Amino acid sequence: MTPTTPNLDLGLIGNCSFGALVDACGRVVWGCVPTFDGDPAFCALLQPHIDGGDWTLELEDFDHAEQHYVSNTAVLRTVLFDRRGGAVELIDFAPRWRQLGRFYRPVMLLRRVRPLAGSPRVRVRLRPLCDWGARVPERTWGSNHLRFLLPGMTWRLTCDAPLRMVRDELPFLLDRDLHFILGPDETLTQPIDVFVRGAEQQTVHYWREWVRSLSIPLEWQDAVIRSAITLKLCQYEDTGAIVAAMTTSIPEAPHTVRNWDYRYCWLRDSAFVVRALNRLGATRTMEEYIRYITNLVAGEDRELQPVYGICFEPTLAEDEVHSLAGYRGMGPVRRGNLAWLQKQHDVYGSVVLASTQLFFDQRLENCGDVAMFQRLEPLGERAFALYDQPDAGLWELRGRAHVHTYSSVMCWAACDRLARIALRFGLQDRVAYWRDRAAIIRERVLREAWNEAHGHFADAFGGERLDASLLLLADLGFIAADDPRFIATVEAIGRDLRRGDALFRYIAADDFGMPETSFTICTFWYIDALAAIGRRDEARGMFERLLTRRNHLGLLSEDLAFDNGEAWGNFPQTYSHVGLIIAAMRLSRPWQDAT
Repeated sequence: MTPTTPNLDLGLIGNCSFGALVDACGRVVWGCVPTFDGDPAFCALLQPHIDGGDWTLELEDFDHAEQHYVSNTAVLRTVLFDRRGGAVELIDFAPRWRQLGRFYRPVMLLRRVRPLAGSPRVRVRLRPLCDWGARVPERTWGSNHLRFLLPGMTWRLTCDAPLRMVRDELPFLLDRDLHFILGPDETLTQPIDVFVRGAEQQTVHYWREWVRSLSIPLEWQDAVIRSAITLKLCQYEDTGAIVAAMTTSIPEAPHTVRNWDYRYCWLRDSAFVVRALNRLGATRTMEEYIRYITNLVAGEDRELQPVYGICFEPTLAEDEVHSLAGYRGMGPVRRGNLAWLQKQHDVYGSVVLASTQLFFDQRLENCGDVAMFQRLEPLGERAFALYDQPDAGLWELRGRAHVHTYSSVMCWAACDRLARIALRFGLQDRVAYWRDRAAIIRERVLREAWNEAHGHFADAFGGERLDASLLLLADLGFIAADDPRFIATVEAIGRDLRRGDALFRYIAADDFGMPETSFTICTFWYIDALAAIGRRDEARGMFERLLTRRNHLGLLSEDLAFDNGEAWGNFPQTYSHVGLIIAAMRLSRPWQDAT
């Protein structure tokens, strides 16, 4: 098999404890252990200076590959074909099913290999690295297993392939099914093939039952289901945290310094994920995330950072890793994210919004109560205190601060939703209190953020520029979709930020120069806003064209190039899949049309 230029034609497999990215030829190229933000044992995607960081099944005389997910699951099937008529099937997945009253979801990757045709010869190359690709881990072996001593855990490969062939990477004729278990250093208590096949069946069953519980739209079901599964896989279930993406340091454009580590929990991004899955009826993610938030703010002074580690770490010191050359050699590779130091005032509204459905959805086992409402009120107080203060904004500007319109509107949303929750419990004094604060913020935003000369809302108080986040004003309930001010803003954004079928976040130079690629969720926001203001046919056409920009497995990164639609930015990006779900829910014909 000939090495190819890295790209984002990748599939995500995982189980809410572990996630890995697999390329179009079935090569595992990214995966961090023991947690999403841990050491990337599989780091080939970012090109380590030493050989390895992957798990490959090399097929002699390789010709081409075909790949797809097993329907409605996170189980990935890859078929490799050689030039002599041979074919090999790879099934990759991380086990997940309900067992003994909890979910079985170890830090484990299972692989089943099966000859389909001909006499294929293969070579297994399992080469994890450690310390961010800086060194080969110590390795030991037994009769049917290899051990890799990684930082934080020992990983064991148990297999029924000839161990010497695997250990020494020797080619051999594939004449029978093979099974591989890469996971915790624990003794297997049943035959390897029985465990792997049983795990596959139970994992497929789990995902199909989960998908059956979704309230999906009539149209674009495959796209919505794949996005929903992807969002689910980005939650670290031990704590409830939701990562923005599985990767670090995939640049937003070729050779740009816009290059960040997204393997952490942004309160804003997570709130978007929760809202999207709630609309599909997948409320467990919300419940787990609220548990994360509750633990995060316990005992604190209610000053919220925009981002935390998935195990509540407040400090995410950012540094550059020199042992990895970067995606296509485009460094630097960053570990950590300085955004934890920023002030982003929209986070208070994000947390309250993510929590609101808990108080109204009677399907939930543990609905929000008055005590939880009282725990949220200090966040509303912070929102009211900060709504007219400068911050870095949702785009995390590092070099300047403004009173950003979106941040102020989210502070309004915190107060508005607290008023609604108080009404739910008949707390009339608190209803009046929070309604008054919401009204004060709203009046100020309408006055300060509206630019009369340009005839549209601006990105900041007293500003002139446009910002794609203004497309959310109607969806948040801040202003009616048929309000002439919102319509004018949507039209201005389409005129100034749109290029073809994609949108910039903004077009002003920032700390790192001018943006070069489209920000995918902004395009979905625009599509949603077009539909809201009555331009539904235009929105549908744009949405369907954007769907063709997904990779061959239906996944999206953060950014798309305007010229050729190439994917850039961290992957898979939760923001992008949130946007897809929200737009599909808005645009789809009703189910009544099918009956």
